[in-house]
Amino acid sequence: MENASEYVIEMLHITKEFPGIKANDDITLQLKKGEIHALLGENGAGKSTLMSVLFGLYQPEQGEIRKNGQVVRINDPNDATALGIGMVHQHFQLIDVFTVLDNIVLGAETTRMGFLQKKEARRKVEELSRRYGLAVDLDARVEDITVGMQQRVEILKMLYRDNEILIFDEPTAVLTPQEINELMNTMREFAGEGKSILFITHKLNEIMAVADRVSVLRKGRYIGTVNTADTDKRQLSNMMVGRDVQLEVVKTPASPGEEVLRLEHFSVPSHLHKRNAVNDVSFSVRAGEIVCISGIDGNGQTELVHGITGLDRPNGGTVTLCGENITHDSIRRRGKNMSHIPEDRHKHGLVLDFTLEQNMVLQRYLDPEFQRAGFIRQDAVRSYAERLIEQYDVRSGQGPVTVARSMSGGNQQKAIIAREVDRDKPLIIAVQPTRGLDVGAIEYIHAQLVSERDRGKAVLLVSLELEEVMSLSDRILVMYEGELVGELDPRQTNVQELGLYMAGAKRNIGEGGSAT
Repeated sequence: MENASEYVIEMLHITKEFPGIKANDDITLQLKKGEIHALLGENGAGKSTLMSVLFGLYQPEQGEIRKNGQVVRINDPNDATALGIGMVHQHFQLIDVFTVLDNIVLGAETTRMGFLQKKEARRKVEELSRRYGLAVDLDARVEDITVGMQQRVEILKMLYRDNEILIFDEPTAVLTPQEINELMNTMREFAGEGKSILFITHKLNEIMAVADRVSVLRKGRYIGTVNTADTDKRQLSNMMVGRDVQLEVVKTPASPGEEVLRLEHFSVPSHLHKRNAVNDVSFSVRAGEIVCISGIDGNGQTELVHGITGLDRPNGGTVTLCGENITHDSIRRRGKNMSHIPEDRHKHGLVLDFTLEQNMVLQRYLDPEFQRAGFIRQDAVRSYAERLIEQYDVRSGQGPVTVARSMSGGNQQKAIIAREVDRDKPLIIAVQPTRGLDVGAIEYIHAQLVSERDRGKAVLLVSLELEEVMSLSDRILVMYEGELVGELDPRQTNVQELGLYMAGAKRNIGEGGSAT
């Protein structure tokens, strides 16, 4: 009997092409009922493309999809939903100005005689959120809730549609360590109930913690499937990158020089409430050191960086950069001595509909090197972009003329880092620089930041990844509810102690205190 397949979903010999690139080249993936199956690969290996084919967002040139042994056609996401397939996308598909409840029921509304039955919908969502411990405020607007909350909304959206096959695309890229643990528990619970999960990631710890099996893709090709119980992080990283990867940061102790950045009694207002998002913060960063601002997401780190870079106006205190007071300078004036790798690569890092080469010279097109008499020197821009693309291994279908929007998230990130580091400024502000990057790319970015430090740059790092904080920084400053509550030496602390400061349970800096 054909229906007795042990696989709930089979993707057989899938090929998907885009201009200049074979994103999926003859890939076969088989998902068992009730298992958590991880899909591992570098940035741009074709993971998201393959899942988008399963969800009906793309049509493959070759291959077939089977559900319970039967061939199915998935022309669009509505077909996928009808087959019980749901997907949480890497960049959330939510409508900012709608409430949480409206986002969850959108497209699957309960109506009676053409009228929306909101009460029933609310009851069902409340029941789901209680059952799975996914607490959300149903009446909040999406634009006002944290990223972790937005992810819960996406998961509830899948559950509301009674999906049995759940696809998570890089679900932990934007979460805090606590939220990641919660998500892992939720995934285990789903699998325990017989739901089948496809989990796209490149974080090896998470795979070891939660997945039953792992399939690895590299450069659009299928490398193999292994049982998690029979493998380790080293073998997986080798399958994924094709070589051995240095999983620890290698660096000598810092020898800090002159002060490059100083904040004194610095405050930035909040967009969400009447309190300050950053309140009376003082610290400095010197040449030749990496100072890391650590904390749980939403404790003022974003507003702190926006205040320093000029994206937000402070309402108190001063910022001094290379001896100059820049508190009220324009963004362009500040850019003279500062590089900024922003947290939101789409909003503040790239112009998505520009080409890669145009994005590479966004702050520099006025330099004599790139313009003459007000006209852009295209040949200079192109050769500059080609150099950076090669140096930083930025992968894209059509090289310098690739439209930024069409690149994988990790390669967009590499392009921003290439541009900012190459600008060669005394201060580098790096916010979540390795978010969404694979082990090979993380190894490279960490080495870049350390070598910039060793060349005498001041590096201000903002990171939510505890391992990154511990291994990359020379000093750690912890932010909690808009204030600095701790200064720690990474060589004399551990993740547990750092966690206590992050949760506000400990502090070693007085009220309105400063860290030098």
